[in-house]
Amino acid sequence: MPVRLEPGSELGLTPASLRRANERTLIDLLTRMRRASRADLAKASGLSQPTTGKIVQRLVRRGAIREVQPALSNGFRFGDPGEGVAVPGRPGRLVEFDPQTPRFLAVHLDVTDTSLALLPFHPHCPEQWPVRFPTGKGLERWLRELSRHRPVTDPGSLWRVVVSVPGIVDEREGRVIFSPNVHWTERTRLVQALESLWQLPVEVVQEIGALALGHLMHEPDHRDFLLVDVGEGLGGAIVIHGRPFANPLPLHGELGHTPIPGNPRRCGCGGVGCLETLLSRRSLLDSFSASGAPGPHGWKDLAVRIRTEGLPPWLDGTLAAAGAVIAGALNILGLRRVVVTGLLGDLPTAATERLFQAIRRGGLWARFGEIDCLAAPRRRAAGLVAAGIDLFSSASSPGQGA
Repeated sequence: MPVRLEPGSELGLTPASLRRANERTLIDLLTRMRRASRADLAKASGLSQPTTGKIVQRLVRRGAIREVQPALSNGFRFGDPGEGVAVPGRPGRLVEFDPQTPRFLAVHLDVTDTSLALLPFHPHCPEQWPVRFPTGKGLERWLRELSRHRPVTDPGSLWRVVVSVPGIVDEREGRVIFSPNVHWTERTRLVQALESLWQLPVEVVQEIGALALGHLMHEPDHRDFLLVDVGEGLGGAIVIHGRPFANPLPLHGELGHTPIPGNPRRCGCGGVGCLETLLSRRSLLDSFSASGAPGPHGWKDLAVRIRTEGLPPWLDGTLAAAGAVIAGALNILGLRRVVVTGLLGDLPTAATERLFQAIRRGGLWARFGEIDCLAAPRRRAAGLVAAGIDLFSSASSPGQGA
């Protein structure tokens, strides 16, 4: 869950902050349990049943969760879906997240395309983006396209707009400081423009951070990890103790801008030799084309070439360099788990396995234990819901900010 803990934040608790903390505890538990009775939540949380009952009722009243009848009427109730547990007497009423009512308008602003989705207050929402249009190169045109493609829904059901954006993002200020691949976002008052367009509060989330939150939603036991995403760029996000790492600067896992010795390519950040100029969609296709291999040189062609001939030397070297950079990050952060999402999953497994081999070779913890490397799907929608849940838990009403 995306609560950012600052030094000393555990001090000076007020009744309101304690109530919100208890509320968040129950939301986190329901994320794991998916469906539970008030008694189940009280037992799992350690809160008293009266306190739990009041919090649950408040969440139901605010529209965050809903009550459902037990799946069976003969003295059975359900914890996890599909698991019946016999109990004597009248079964307790269950609560769950509402999977249907749209609460968040999610916007994913990417380098090439912008995608929209209406998302419920539900941590396991599907990764479906039914609306997509070209991002373009300016705010005014982008806003016109947003207005034209806005999904149709009851405006009273929506609480907030949650926007995923690339680049260096000050999430507290809702401002893009630097975006090497979408420069026009640096010169805009993005939050104010969207609030004016839709008359809803707007929250901006760095795109790789959203992916990390989404992975945490689906894998709550993965409480400490570095997520690395390969796409139009190369980025990372850090999760420690089940929370996004709170950096003093708005820089989050900028692995792609680590210079690689001997790499002469210029990067959109203004630097030379950045890893991102070797390991991103466009840069991989540039390397494929420059390798002298007979064409065509599309993404599917690269996958076929790897499948039939193995990893070409240029790609082997790129993955080795990336693995060394990622291993260095693990050594500094003291982490042992890497989650890789994005385009490498579209290539044969030999590519991902080579990257994992290089990470384990450079990771110091591999000398003493095991470095856990895994490939995972992008779960951006769940991550944007997680950001919305964070704001819900810190506000006195659904539409308020922190």
